[in-house]
Amino acid sequence: MANSRKRKAPSSQPRAGSIRVRTPLLVGGLVLVAVVVFGAVVIALSGSGGSGSSAANDGQQRAVIIDQLELTQPNPEFVSQARDILSRGGYEVDYVNGDAVTVDFYRTLPSRQYDLVLFRVHAGITTEVDAETGEKTGTEYVSLFTGEPYDETKYPAEQMNRLGKARYENGEGDPLFGIGPEFVAKSMEGDFGDAVVVMMGCDGLRSQTTAEAFLARGASGFVSWTKPVSAKHTDDTTVALLQRLVIDDIELQQAVEATAAEVGPDPSFDAELRILKG
Repeated sequence: MANSRKRKAPSSQPRAGSIRVRTPLLVGGLVLVAVVVFGAVVIALSGSGGSGSSAANDGQQRAVIIDQLELTQPNPEFVSQARDILSRGGYEVDYVNGDAVTVDFYRTLPSRQYDLVLFRVHAGITTEVDAETGEKTGTEYVSLFTGEPYDETKYPAEQMNRLGKARYENGEGDPLFGIGPEFVAKSMEGDFGDAVVVMMGCDGLRSQTTAEAFLARGASGFVSWTKPVSAKHTDDTTVALLQRLVIDDIELQQAVEATAAEVGPDPSFDAELRILKG
């Protein structure tokens, strides 16, 4: 991959997570509400189940596929294709899926020293709403979802402005924790060290606030969608992007532009693939 990280010694096709989700977060007297339209066991590619490695860099390029969407829209074919491309490109690959995509996993993610982070997760726009009046404040950003069941007694300090309660509007499933840009900025540990972040969920670059938080945390680029996107379209597009980045060794910006031109906008929701660079 051209931008390898240098270190010192994440129609009719259903949208990806087509069930809409609301996530309240408390910020003083504010409730933050995310309407989400996208939508673990940690398994090393070359070995048996276990936790993702956080060992010091040994020169091996490393990637992680964070597949929270596996809870609602599993796609083993995508996982297999992505792993194969990354492996052929010389990457060691970790796979984190389902309810192992926890708050604490997100918290320690930067320190795990990945060069490439794929977020196959539910995500969506969050707007601040005053808890007493119900009025929106105009602040808007993207929230990413964990696979961890929501518990009002856990992480009490962070629930004031960094974590949210994600619930499907149709009532199916238990609520989950979600993370916002304040969590990335203030709760995550370590530095992404020029890692490339591909956020496959909806609306990732409809607002730039969350992307900017990842860049400030050390990511070299944040690739995502401008609107809601179907699961099939984002999976197919990510495979095409990985082929250019990892196998063809095309520079990140050019790889994103070439992939976007090839696959086009999502046919159902008109989402376009874009990149924000640090």
